[in-house]
Amino acid sequence: MTYKTQKFKKPIESADYKTASDFAIKSIEAIVESAITKGENKIIVNTNLKLGLPMENINKIAGPFVEAWAVETFKNVFDDTNNKWNLINVEALARLNRADLLLQFKRKSKIQSIVTAEVDVKATAEDFESSGKSPNITSFARIRSAYIEDPDYLFVILSLKHKVYSTKNDKTGLMDGIMEVVKYNAYDIKYLSDADINYNPALGTGQIQIKDIHYVSLEKRTAWEFCQLLDRKYLASSKRDFKSWLTLAKSNGWIK
Repeated sequence: MTYKTQKFKKPIESADYKTASDFAIKSIEAIVESAITKGENKIIVNTNLKLGLPMENINKIAGPFVEAWAVETFKNVFDDTNNKWNLINVEALARLNRADLLLQFKRKSKIQSIVTAEVDVKATAEDFESSGKSPNITSFARIRSAYIEDPDYLFVILSLKHKVYSTKNDKTGLMDGIMEVVKYNAYDIKYLSDADINYNPALGTGQIQIKDIHYVSLEKRTAWEFCQLLDRKYLASSKRDFKSWLTLAKSNGWIK
């Protein structure tokens, strides 16, 4: 018994999946760009620290703030029922979900009129080159299973770069910490190049990582091709083997 001899459940996405994915990616990036242009990209943290936020450790606390900003930014758009991006639903997902938030857009299409995207927000510091460079994205088994459950599953990685600085508050005489989102990129995980995807065997069934989130290239592929790519990454790990993969495949319904 080998990997190649298995009777796989092969997901087949809709004919216009790529168009729907591109539509969601462009809409997400446009919403973030609009917030930056309008100056709605700053998070102000009031403290009683006279010297401001501890810059040497700022990355440890900035991430959750930036992720919360992203959720609020999309909710602000959703609150406008006539928003030009046709964003019709925003949900902040619980901590143990695959992603941070769920977005739904409405578009004119006979196949997929509603485009649903699960968005994983990754915050990296503009001022620190190695900040968030190789983030864990999601569990191998969970993302692999997602495409069996729904061949049109759309998982978007939203990379947000921020700068952090302190400024004196004239009213209190203390220093306010400001986290400012300055750059962004959104990617459909299914289209990340083979070279950009790493498999980290630590934690459960292992984590899918991006090798360098600041420099990403894309490759068009089908849902089934992506499942095969994930399997190759898993099986190439020195800490995994076909037997452990087969156990996952049976328990998660990847094979017939």
